Amino acid sequence: MLPANPVHTISLFVHDRPGVLVRVAIVFARRGYNIESLVVSPAARGGFSRMTITCSGDPSTLEQIIRQLAKLVDVVHAIDHTGAVIIEAEIALLKLECNVDERTQILQIVDQFKARVVDYGTESLVIRAYGSSEKIDALILMLQPYALSELIRSGKVIMARGIETT
Repeated sequence: MLPANPVHTISLFVHDRPGVLVRVAIVFARRGYNIESLVVSPAARGGFSRMTITCSGDPSTLEQIIRQLAKLVDVVHAIDHTGAVIIEAEIALLKLECNVDERTQILQIVDQFKARVVDYGTESLVIRAYGSSEKIDALILMLQPYALSELIRSGKVIMARGIETT
């Protein structure tokens, strides 16, 4: 069995203009790369946005993609943060269908992951979890034996540590 390709985390600092997201997505699509997660938010400087993209695939193809992204007119800089020391966070909402007998076990798992129940229904729970992508993945794995009916993830957001800019 071939080893899985690592997940790459790329940050883009872009001009906040119509069509930028489409042009970025086209660069990935032309190379056959699937974007697994994409978060776009305003940057600290007005008129700019920060994009955080996670994807997995061949590292040499990714290097070409980053070079192509950096050449786009609206991209100020593109950086692959894979292997770098970063601060990351993600939020997830999970809806579980459960009866009263299962709630104690589910609440114990939720408590161990420092997640919170944000909605108690008669036959369901909605849980909000916050943390690294790995932590969210582990919580989802622990809740697999129960009836997970809905899952929404924000996507990874990152920031470089110290004075280095992302």
